[in-house]
Amino acid sequence: MKKNLLTLGVVTLLVTMSLMSCNETAKRTEMPTEPMVETEKPEYFLLRPEVEKAYGYSHAVKIGSDIKISGAVSMDNEGNPTAIGDLQQQMKNCYADLDKVLKHYGCTFDDVVVENIFTTNMPKFLEVSTYRNEIYTKQFPTGSWLGVKELALPEFMIEIELEVHKAK
Repeated sequence: MKKNLLTLGVVTLLVTMSLMSCNETAKRTEMPTEPMVETEKPEYFLLRPEVEKAYGYSHAVKIGSDIKISGAVSMDNEGNPTAIGDLQQQMKNCYADLDKVLKHYGCTFDDVVVENIFTTNMPKFLEVSTYRNEIYTKQFPTGSWLGVKELALPEFMIEIELEVHKAK
């Protein structure tokens, strides 16, 4: 009988402690929370709408203060490669297109935080990479330079993608 009373007492104690613990947890989770902030809707931008629709991409998307810009290549408004065989001119053409996208959002290259460059000819790119000093006059962004086997079309020798943060 003593053993049963002792067991009953221990079980009662454990149940009581468990209920108290649940009540404490409930009290902690009932604290007022901050109102949810509505997320901003993505804003898409097409530099060459017909070309981008044909290939299935948007040239840029802005969400809040951040903008992701697809890789720019050296092409005309119909999507034909330009400056074939001239990596330095292709690079200049890429930056000219990227500048148009940045201006659409009220940005400059000073707002770029990530730049990734893909090239099919890394030694040649390294020879002409100092042109970037004309683009980035305050500071260079983070990023990567990647040598690749090929880009979307065989005539493309370089592709440059950006990430931008525009402070409010």
